[in-house]
Amino acid sequence: MKPALSVAAHSRWTTPENLLRISVVVAIATIALKTSAWAVSGSVGLLSDALESLVNLVGALFALGMVTIAKRPADEGHPYGHTKAEYFSAGFEGLLIFGAAMAIVWASVDRLLHPQPLEQLGWGIVLSMLSTALNGGLAFVMLRAARVHHSMALEGDGRHLMTDVWTSVGVVAGLLLAMLTGWHWLDAVLGIAVALHIFKEGGKLVWRSSQGLMDESIDAETLASIETCVRAFEAETGGAVHCDKLSTRRAGALHFIDMHLHMPGDWTLAHATQLRMQLEAALLQTLPQARISMEVLPLGVQTQTETVQQQPAV
Repeated sequence: MKPALSVAAHSRWTTPENLLRISVVVAIATIALKTSAWAVSGSVGLLSDALESLVNLVGALFALGMVTIAKRPADEGHPYGHTKAEYFSAGFEGLLIFGAAMAIVWASVDRLLHPQPLEQLGWGIVLSMLSTALNGGLAFVMLRAARVHHSMALEGDGRHLMTDVWTSVGVVAGLLLAMLTGWHWLDAVLGIAVALHIFKEGGKLVWRSSQGLMDESIDAETLASIETCVRAFEAETGGAVHCDKLSTRRAGALHFIDMHLHMPGDWTLAHATQLRMQLEAALLQTLPQARISMEVLPLGVQTQTETVQQQPAV
């Protein structure tokens, strides 16, 4: 029951929708702060930081739209619901990150070839670190809430914000080195290093979203807890019941579980249904956000589909 309690405790204000609305507001604030930091300093590193914040805004707006769609109930055209919409959000944010990284590389290479002295770095650094504090605090809350709500869109936006945090930290570190050494080219070199890091994070987001769209299995830890629950149920029946053909997939916040439930063929339908409901209740205790499908079969009997699939190819 712990997962259900956790969701209830977080549902007051840390819902994916509320956090993404906050993310939009924070993105607008950080764009203003970082653009001001670039304007007063002329740092290409701070310019790259401002560009990524613009990507954060677009990503947060798209994520908010996808989370809204994901909450729609199942309908005739989408009998399994709309929860996979969140994976489009994560993939879209990954592509936006790629675009920002290429823009950063372009600006950094130009500055490396045509170095310019930096001005008023003190104010630039102060404004940049203020925006970093906003992003860091929000990213921390979003990533925690993403684990509770199993929200891929929230996780994608949170990781995007965390990437922005590390980007800002790296840029500020480079600016401080440039101030101490007088090597203005460090600003451009650090901008390129930031872009490479962003490419890496964008790739991770795109990969994870693609796996969700391809019906990736539930994570190993959750799958192990499901199997433990099933084996405990079998033991309670004295071995008279056997479960097999367990398959799982995740679609946003929902987890789908399919399996076969085998029992003696002379048992009544009422008794078989009662046992099925007991196992389903036990699984929902382990994974409240599950959608469970069990096919009840006599012991030693397979479905016709399995029989055909096991026949050797001609």
